[in-house]
Amino acid sequence: MSALSSAPVIAVSSGEPAGVGPEICLRLADCALAARFPARIVVLADRSLLAERAEALHFPGQLRDWQAGLPPQAGTLEVLHQPLAAAATPGRLDPANSRYVLALLERALSGCQSGEFAAMVTAPVHKGVINDAGIPFSGHTEYLAERTATPRVVMMLAGGGLRVALVTTHLPLRDVPAAVTQTAVEETLRILHREMSAKYGIDRPRILVAGLNPHAGEGGYLGHEEIEVIAPVLERLRAEGMTLLGPLPADTMFSRPVLERGDCVLAMYHDQGLTALKYASFGHGINVTLGLPIIRTSVDHGTALELAGSGRADPGSLLVAIEQAIEMVARAAGSRPARA
Repeated sequence: MSALSSAPVIAVSSGEPAGVGPEICLRLADCALAARFPARIVVLADRSLLAERAEALHFPGQLRDWQAGLPPQAGTLEVLHQPLAAAATPGRLDPANSRYVLALLERALSGCQSGEFAAMVTAPVHKGVINDAGIPFSGHTEYLAERTATPRVVMMLAGGGLRVALVTTHLPLRDVPAAVTQTAVEETLRILHREMSAKYGIDRPRILVAGLNPHAGEGGYLGHEEIEVIAPVLERLRAEGMTLLGPLPADTMFSRPVLERGDCVLAMYHDQGLTALKYASFGHGINVTLGLPIIRTSVDHGTALELAGSGRADPGSLLVAIEQAIEMVARAAGSRPARA
């Protein structure tokens, strides 16, 4: 236990209170699971919410209020209490709790910025109910970029042997072509190239770059974005020494022979890249926000309202997200984590 007293502290925001976030966070009290983490884990949530969900689902373990100076205790989940605005019922969204959800993110972010926490891991939120509360919100990625005044961040999902980053994220499909500009592609590639080295230890990453249109535009017959937007950026960055393959047809880019030529994929829009990744890794993939001044990872799934309160939600993605955050913290410090 003494080894963990100086271990990095990872903040986990429990997300939408009507979803599965609270109960997958409760699984972190399991001694067998906790032994996987050479770090201290603190869950940001309403303490009463966790207590009620734990009692209803007969989860093992105890809850304890977070205090930085206390040594961790086996079988105990450390909780940084943030009060709900209204009682939460599993599976039933309530816009009244949208500001609570954002308060969890704000507290985790401020702790990372101050050095209290080494990284933040996020359980799922529900974009629709936050917007129903009158709060414009398109996702964690965009929200954290705005709150940290980061001009551009990159959403990347990892799992199933794949790493897939995106030029555009949560946009209606009709808005995508206008958002795929030379500036957007170049800035995304620069961030991806840099962060593959910083966060994954790959010094000269090979990046597979998708086209926007079917068959990567087929020489201009199915669209001109590959010729006018994507290819010129790739040429400039190759001249700087980056290893970039593309623009590639997205329908064959995820075949094994092509994937073996790269360390990660850059897709132009959300479903172009993430459909294949989630097929390969659903439930055990993670989301990483690249380009932020902090380390942030997340589960790769939604709030799963239909499972909330059932005790059947799989915590696998959350566990991998925490493990990856710990590895990134260690890599940033110049060493891989040692098992406590």
